[in-house]
Amino acid sequence: MNRYEADLLVVGAGSAGFSAAITAAEQGASVVLAGWGTIGGTCVNVGCVPSKTLIRAAEAVHAGVAAHRFDGIRGRLELTDWPALRRQKNALVTSLRKAKYEDLLRRFPGITYLEGRARLIPGGAVVGEAQVRAERVILATGSRPAVPELPGLETVPWMDGTAALDQETLPGSMIVVGAGYIGVELAQMFARFGVQVTLVCRRRLLPEAEPEISRALTGYFEEEGIHVLAGLRYRRVEARGGGVGLTVERNGEELALTAERLLLATGRRPDSEGLGLEALGVARDGKGAVLVDTHMRTSRAGIYAAGDVTGRHMFVYMAAHGGRIAALNALEGDLHSYDDTAVPSVVFSDPQVASVGLTEAAAVAAGLAVRISVLPLDQLPRALAARDTRGLVKLVAERESGRLLGVHILAPEGADSIETGVLALRQGLTVRELGAMIFPYLTTVEALKLAAQAFDRDLSGLSCCAG
Repeated sequence: MNRYEADLLVVGAGSAGFSAAITAAEQGASVVLAGWGTIGGTCVNVGCVPSKTLIRAAEAVHAGVAAHRFDGIRGRLELTDWPALRRQKNALVTSLRKAKYEDLLRRFPGITYLEGRARLIPGGAVVGEAQVRAERVILATGSRPAVPELPGLETVPWMDGTAALDQETLPGSMIVVGAGYIGVELAQMFARFGVQVTLVCRRRLLPEAEPEISRALTGYFEEEGIHVLAGLRYRRVEARGGGVGLTVERNGEELALTAERLLLATGRRPDSEGLGLEALGVARDGKGAVLVDTHMRTSRAGIYAAGDVTGRHMFVYMAAHGGRIAALNALEGDLHSYDDTAVPSVVFSDPQVASVGLTEAAAVAAGLAVRISVLPLDQLPRALAARDTRGLVKLVAERESGRLLGVHILAPEGADSIETGVLALRQGLTVRELGAMIFPYLTTVEALKLAAQAFDRDLSGLSCCAG
């Protein structure tokens, strides 16, 4: 058995693991980075990168249909070669994995990369056929697709989000189970590629989003021909008519749905099994998430955790942030805290959904007295000029002080506007201060200014750029 000794052992070679390893190497520490499977983790290989490039391709196809918004323009675009698009997607994934992960290892001689499953032991870990001695360890093993308990599932073929992005051929029809961000993004993408999609969910589209956003997005999906069934109970699946059948219950009545393929988009769960955590007393919650404090410390001294394995803020940028904090604390004595003061989230639907801070319901549940402002995008000059008024902006503010508590955007270009909300929350701005800021005209982000002004003014009494 090969033996290694390092200042820090990082288990997991995705975004959190690489962030931790690079941070530690930059501090002059010796690092062993243990990875299993394809280097780079979820985001670059099977998540953010492949899904977003295909979503953008689907938007290009849809642009032909949407062109009729402008008088005198008619168009039609279609997907003509899925295998070619799939190959292009895979080439992008390969190039980014090489540039942002594989090649980076050569730039940091202080990092030793080991391929193999890791099992923690006192004072280090066994990684494949090697033994690593390190008094400080960071767990960054990520997450995996969550599979629901559904009678009959073992008898039929089904896909998770990873498999769906790499299908060799597209089906004529598909049932998508789950309406979180993965289900919403993939349902609309496949529908725009010509697949007949039925999207089913227990509650509603994006159940954590503001209800106004969920209702509006449901309407836009149905206008595109996506069949949305919400408020369901899943009963069973079975082979049916050469495809897959899903029986659901709504309002006491059973409905039988059939499609060529079944996509389970029911979220992700921390990947923490098989690491030997129980023997070392590393605490986890009921879903397998490794419990950490604000310094990324687990219940075992010297062991830290970051990224999806903690079950907190399952976004690649927060994984990288957590990995950096964990590495600094492991080396410097817990001087740094994980900052989740204003964490933005984005759903790459069309319109896009972008949020930061508290929803109205969360603020009320926290005992806060609030005011809200909801600005439909037909009040936004940018949307009028683009002839696309789908969407809204909702602001949540503390009633007495006017302090901004939450920013929630549904807009075709909403994702690129949310950082203004992040900065406003971090700086503790009031809605009056936000409404007094200077915003560029004919931009989506101007909707934040208008929504802030709408707390106390009638916008119909303002000229363009007034106030």
